[in-house]
Amino acid sequence: MLKIPYRVIMPNIDETVSNLLPHDEIPELLAREKVLAVIKSLPVGQEIPWVLGADTIISFEDKLYGKPENQDQAFEFLKGFQGKSHRIITSIVLYNGRKRTTSSRVCKTDITFAPMSDDEIQWYVDTGEWHGAAGGYRIQSLSSMFISKIEGSYSGAVGLPIFELYDILKEQGYKILE
Repeated sequence: MLKIPYRVIMPNIDETVSNLLPHDEIPELLAREKVLAVIKSLPVGQEIPWVLGADTIISFEDKLYGKPENQDQAFEFLKGFQGKSHRIITSIVLYNGRKRTTSSRVCKTDITFAPMSDDEIQWYVDTGEWHGAAGGYRIQSLSSMFISKIEGSYSGAVGLPIFELYDILKEQGYKILE
């Protein structure tokens, strides 16, 4: 969307974190680990102008919701969310290779699902969109028909908060507007 050239490198990190960490800190920690893993994976001596890492978690009733392991768990997640609000926390970390520094931003978005029948939940789970999605849904797809309220950043809920990305790039001297 911002017409920034990029290359996707999937970092190989362990995303297991301590339950003792405050939920607000977990996405930034994981985004930093992803950036570091990418930097370490590149050939020695290769110039690294920018590396962006992002991570998203869902916090609901003092519990973290990751990617469901199966259909039953996806159903359970959505059954719990329906009629209530939960928080999506997305962090981005940008490594500036010229300055050898990192900057970060955190974006918090509250999502409210409308009350849903078991049939509606099962229909959505049967679409398969829950695969690989934190909380068992993708806000940018069919689940949007069940979301009654978004407070915060839609792009942050998707997983890459555009305002925060623009803000961090501007701070680091990246020219988007040219």
